[in-house]
Amino acid sequence: METKKILILGGNGKTGRRVAALLSEKNNVEIRIGSRSAAIPFDWEKPETWPNVVKNIDSVYITFQPDLAVPTAPKIIQDFTILATKYGIKKIVLLSGRGEKEAQICEEIVKATAQNWTIVRASWFNQNFSESIFLEPILSGFVALPKADVLEPFTDADDIAEVVAETLLDEKHNGKTYELTGPHLLTFEHAVKEIATQTERKIIFQSLTLDEYINALREYHVPEEEIWLVNYLFSEVLDGRNSSITNDIEKVLGRKATDFKEYVKKTSQTGVWNEISQLS
Repeated sequence: METKKILILGGNGKTGRRVAALLSEKNNVEIRIGSRSAAIPFDWEKPETWPNVVKNIDSVYITFQPDLAVPTAPKIIQDFTILATKYGIKKIVLLSGRGEKEAQICEEIVKATAQNWTIVRASWFNQNFSESIFLEPILSGFVALPKADVLEPFTDADDIAEVVAETLLDEKHNGKTYELTGPHLLTFEHAVKEIATQTERKIIFQSLTLDEYINALREYHVPEEEIWLVNYLFSEVLDGRNSSITNDIEKVLGRKATDFKEYVKKTSQTGVWNEISQLS
């Protein structure tokens, strides 16, 4: 059987490293990681790094940082997909944001340019609470966020990675767009309470206005480009448009999506939310 050569852009990120781990276990699959620190360096902001990374590759998984919704993304995605197709890339799988109209511009670029494509749209990740933006507030015991009453179907990064790996390996997913969600709708407050209950910790949740939250981020000297993205996600996406669930994970994987409670139980066993880990 012919070896499939797959490039994973953002191979050190939340979904990228999981996809790489899954594919590395498969026979007749060769993985190349695309990142600034990889053996063959890749940088979205340096197009001169792109050709060496896409050479002799069959398929590409794209995760774009910081987000497909940023104003510079369409031009970069267009330039990259044109180059990748020119170099013989047969398929592109794009990780997109569910409910992000701006990200859909990039989706259409991929559809128009790639030989074959699959779009994977995802809701907010469960792992944002353990590997990303919400971890530090949880460790401090105080989480303050806007849009506290909006329901979101938090989705597990392991599920997303399994879906992506499947779409990269099986041509039956060509030309498909999948919207991935968890099996239940939760508010941020409910999610934090679930973590507090499982870890037997006191974690206070406070609802803020978006302006209050943005001002707080500035006080903590969060870079303006990150603040722009947070403002976009909370104002344009977290408005209830994603307050519904799909069965696309089950459709692709043949099993139910991971429940948030299951994620919390599994993650709490790693100790990542233990107060002592904040001091180590």
